[in-house]
This record gives sequence, C-alpha cells and structure tokens, in this order.
Amino acid sequence: MTTTPPYLTGHYTPVAEEVSVSGLTVEGTLPPELTGRLLRNGHNPKPGVTPTHWFKGSGMVHGIRLRDGRAEWYRNRWVHTPALDGAPYMTDNGPDLTVSAAGTHVIEHGGRLLALCEANLPFELTADLDTVGAYDFDGKLRTAMTAHPKEDPVTGELHFFASSPFPPFLTYYVVDAKGAITHSAEVPGATASLKHDFAITRRHVVFVEGNVTFDHSESSGIPYSWSDEQPSRIGIMPRGEDGARHTRWFSIEPGNMLHVSNAYEDDQGRIVLEGPTVDREGFRLSWNWWVGAPERGSEPVSRSYTRRWILDLTAGTVDEQIIDDLPVEFPTVNEDYLGSEHRYQYAISFPDEKGFGGYGVVKYDRTTGARRIHQIGDARMPGEAVFVPAAGTAREDDGYLLTVVSDLKQNASQLLVLDAAGLDRIATVHLPHRVSAGLHGSWIPDSTLEGSAG
Repeated sequence: MTTTPPYLTGHYTPVAEEVSVSGLTVEGTLPPELTGRLLRNGHNPKPGVTPTHWFKGSGMVHGIRLRDGRAEWYRNRWVHTPALDGAPYMTDNGPDLTVSAAGTHVIEHGGRLLALCEANLPFELTADLDTVGAYDFDGKLRTAMTAHPKEDPVTGELHFFASSPFPPFLTYYVVDAKGAITHSAEVPGATASLKHDFAITRRHVVFVEGNVTFDHSESSGIPYSWSDEQPSRIGIMPRGEDGARHTRWFSIEPGNMLHVSNAYEDDQGRIVLEGPTVDREGFRLSWNWWVGAPERGSEPVSRSYTRRWILDLTAGTVDEQIIDDLPVEFPTVNEDYLGSEHRYQYAISFPDEKGFGGYGVVKYDRTTGARRIHQIGDARMPGEAVFVPAAGTAREDDGYLLTVVSDLKQNASQLLVLDAAGLDRIATVHLPHRVSAGLHGSWIPDSTLEGSAG
C-alpha cells in the first residue's frame, strides 16, 4: 500500500501552477515604510513528481510586493534549474553543482537575488522572480554554497561556507558589499558532519558539527544519518585573512542543530551561541517525516528546543543548557544585531512530537526570560517570521514581523504583519491561493534592488 508522504499533504501540499495577481486585499493598515518585497522559498515539486526526500523537492519562490501602504502584487515561480526537468546531480564527471533544488532560502546581496540550496551553486533571479541561471561569483566559486550565509550589518560583507562529505570538508568565504569574493580558506579539523548553518560574531566565525554525518548507504538521496561515533563539536575561527589556521574545536553534548539564532562575544569575551537543537530521538522522528517513513513525528521537526552554549576561549570550557521547553524552529532576530549581543529573538512554535499543542509566533526576551506567543489559530500554520526594522528607531524590537500563513480550513493563505514589540496584528494581506508551508525568506527593500519599480 502506497501512502502519500507528509511533505506532499496538508500544509505542505505543493502549489500546482505559477500565477501573478495584482491589487491584493488588505485588512488593517500596512505601514507605508514597508516598501519592498517579501520573498519566501520552499520545496514544491511539480505535479506528478514525488521526491524521495522533502529536501529534494524543487524550489518555488513566492513574492509579495508592498509599496506605500498597498499590497501591489503576489507572484510565485519555480526556480528553473536543471533539476526541475529531472537532470541528474551525479554525472560521469562528478556532481553537477547546477542541478539544484534551489528550495531552501532566497537572499539579496550586492543587488542580486539568489535562491539557495546547500549542495549546489546559488541561482540568480530577477526582481520579478524569473530565473537568470546558476551564479558562481564570476568563476570564483567552485564549490557548493550554504543556504544560510550571514551579512555583516557593520561591514556589509557576506560570509558563507561550503560543506562537503569529502575533503576539503569545510571551506569558508567572504564576499564584499558589492558581491565579489575577497577571501576563501579551507578550515582545518572539520569532518564530514552535516553543517547546515553557522554564525558570525564581531571577531569570530562559529561552526557547528553535530552527530549527523555523511552515510553513503542512506537511500533517500540525502546521504546523511545520525552517528553516535561522530563527535559533536563547535569550531571557533578568528575572522581575518589568517583566521582558519587558528580554528579551535570544542566538544559539546550529542545533538544536531539546523538553524542558529545568533552568536556574540559577551562582556567577558566569551562566545554565546543559541539555536534550536534535537537529540537522537528528535532527529529520528524528524528524519522519518522528511523521508515519509513510519514512526515519524507529527511535524517536520520533533523535540526541537532552544539551547545556549557559552564558550570560554581562555579556560577552554563550554557551558550548555536547554533554555526553553517549547518546540520551536526557524529562529530570527533583528539582523542589525547579527553578531552582536541581542535582547530579543523570534521563532515559530510547533505541536510536540505527538501532535499536542499549536502553532504560533514566539518572542523571547533574553534579559527578563519572558516568552510571548502570538497564537495563529486552528489549522493555521505560520512560516518563518522575518523581522523588518521600523524607520528611524533605536529600539531593538521596534519593527515588524512578516509571516506567510497556510490556512487549511479556508484553503487560503495570508501575509500577517505583526508588531514585533507586542506581537499584535497590524495588517493581513490576502493571497490569491494557499501557499504551501516553506522554509526561509527575506525582506528585500526597494533600496537594495535596481529597477525595482515593478
């Protein structure tokens, strides 16, 4: 008996066609300063295609254009890579880095929109979401690129890495504010452990290696699995031209982390890192969801709890603890504070591994320890909440959270605009069809894209 995998049903049911619709209905009042595009990416295989793993579904980018208090348009487009037409990743000459799902994230840097998937080259898009093609930074990128690069809010540089199951296992890159690669280095001591995300601080780069590592016997098409033999570690590399050879690795408790909330140096010079992590059982339940196997959790992430590590580089010690018992993922912050100490962070809450609990947008106050949740409602699932700072403010949480909601009861979707301070709803933009639950996205203000009048 064949059953439909969970990543093709419910909130994750793929969108079957590309559409463009102008003049969206708005409830409430959109702040006029929200002038730009919210772009969000996610795995959305074409009709009739059943990928062997959630992450192998072809990427579809959804865009919502806001300007001067109006919601001008919505459009969605598949990222037209060779993989969309069934081209193989492995060839007689090795992997083809252009054969990408391109379905994990979408960012802007140096005036270019890039759809990302960590095993491949990025794909450039136009401001109207049409596919330009694979982008290799003028021939200087010959490896894959992480789906979670970090743009330094002080220097404007883009930091990213390439992770590989074969040597070199980890390569680090820096791109200047205009989009040119200015530095790359192989990071010594790295292993074949899956590295999905990382962090930067003002003075360091932080890599995380968990217990999930390369496994050639894994048959889903994503060749990784949990290994008790794979050490779980944090790598600390000083920023700068000579930083790689000074990388230090610190042992941590077993687990796996997909996404970083933030990292920074505290007033004692210690490095503080936070992000949701799963234990062995949480990874098993999550992986089984991702591949559609039995004994899976009710959600794509199970037992995912926010953890904090404090690394004392002088003493060579690591203190770590789970700081909240709410299942969450997709952490975000005000990115003006990326790499610096922040007070507030946001996440999406999920039902637990047995399906108890609801979806919500969560705000953490790291100073008081308070946790606030904006409950989304029955059969309604929010996506990653993207923080957009308000204009001319000095307060960290003065801004907006933008999240796309999948509503199964209405078979519809909305863009919710929440006040980031109190999580109150400011406006709702009604989208022309239900948008399948996805992964990551970005707010792209008009000022960063040339020719953005459309």
